[in-house]
Amino acid sequence: MTDLRSAGVFALGDRVVNRVGYGAMQLAGPGVFGPPRDPKGALAVLREAVARGVNHIDTSDFYGPHVTNQLIREALHPYPDDLTIVTKVGAVRGPDASWNPAQSPAELAQAVRDNLRNLGVDVLDVVNLRVTGDVHAPSEGSIAARFAALAEIRDMGLIRHLGLSNVTAAQVDEARTIAPVVCVQNHYNLAHRGDDALIDDLADKAIAYVPFFPLGGFSPLQSSVLSSVAAQLGATPMQTALAWLLHRAPNVLVIAGTSSLAHLRENLGAAGLRLPSEMLATLNRVGRSE
Repeated sequence: MTDLRSAGVFALGDRVVNRVGYGAMQLAGPGVFGPPRDPKGALAVLREAVARGVNHIDTSDFYGPHVTNQLIREALHPYPDDLTIVTKVGAVRGPDASWNPAQSPAELAQAVRDNLRNLGVDVLDVVNLRVTGDVHAPSEGSIAARFAALAEIRDMGLIRHLGLSNVTAAQVDEARTIAPVVCVQNHYNLAHRGDDALIDDLADKAIAYVPFFPLGGFSPLQSSVLSSVAAQLGATPMQTALAWLLHRAPNVLVIAGTSSLAHLRENLGAAGLRLPSEMLATLNRVGRSE
């Protein structure tokens, strides 16, 4: 069994987490809507993740909606002292499974209450403001009012730390004038490299960068180069893609999600992979060549 600590740790405010965590989105039903096809299997995945050393779980109450948080509570409550649960607010689900913005101060406050209730906690470890841009890409514009609303809730003692999701570098800078930012969660992976400069800037500021869709999301990564390097390592392509992220910068945290125990174990195995410099150089060319 891979020791997740072998990939290092990083601080989210006063919470120190292993750099390999778990994303709970895929525990909900098809399209991240409704209950899972296999509720017992979903609970087993969560318990196995924590048993194998995961102490950073990413979730949101709009996954399902409410489904993943309720599963997390059923599987893991009362939570281990070292477990950090990061959630996000800024959207709601329509009855047709649509993803709809919910970014007014009242809507953000309601989302925080929903997360508190469904996770069964009095204080949320980290809350990310999910900014509605171009679905999975950020767009410029002020986020000051929205982030200030969350900062007020944090000051009430209901949130420990704040983060951002789907944002630009300028929005990160703007938010940091209002309250500390402990993490940024944007679309990034081996083939989607638009945030390279942002990752390096955040590393200098000791802010975590948490890629969503680290394995391509709903369209899994496919690359002949990736497959070739994985074969040389004796690993799977997905393990290799996650290992590349861990090598990318010390502030990168991976939260690959799955509803499969086999895939969970495969993903966690990435923590033990070491990529020689020549393999890193080869993989670095994927985002520019495929």
